[in-house]
Amino acid sequence: MKKQVDPCMHSAEHILNQAMGRRFGCDRCFSAHIERKKSKCDYRFNRSLTDEELKSLENDVNGVIEAGLPVSEEYISVDDARERFNLSRLPDDAGDRVRIVSIGDYDHCPCIGPHVVSTGEIGKFRIASSGFDDGVLRIRFKLQRP
Repeated sequence: MKKQVDPCMHSAEHILNQAMGRRFGCDRCFSAHIERKKSKCDYRFNRSLTDEELKSLENDVNGVIEAGLPVSEEYISVDDARERFNLSRLPDDAGDRVRIVSIGDYDHCPCIGPHVVSTGEIGKFRIASSGFDDGVLRIRFKLQRP
């Protein structure tokens, strides 16, 4: 049986991915482990982040959370999704419709996981640690719940 993903952490992951892309021009994480207590995302990257960059990234994510943006979903055709998104992780038997999760106008991403209704439900985002090894930047994060 597949374990349940925490909606707050999963929504925070989407925001972190978009913040990384906007701030550093990188792709979404290629690997993630989302847990209620602590989660991690791995990015293809070329260096460690400085303490100042980590703090700025944390502030970016918390700004989106504090904005209380609505989180919504819509289903679009696979052909439309292929034009707008990377579908490399989409299973071959996924069908002809793809679920897109939107966080306000900030982030739009194909996803099958559970999410909050508003970013205001997430709590305060905190980067617990980060590390860089052999082209992979790992960011570990926690949430302080409301």
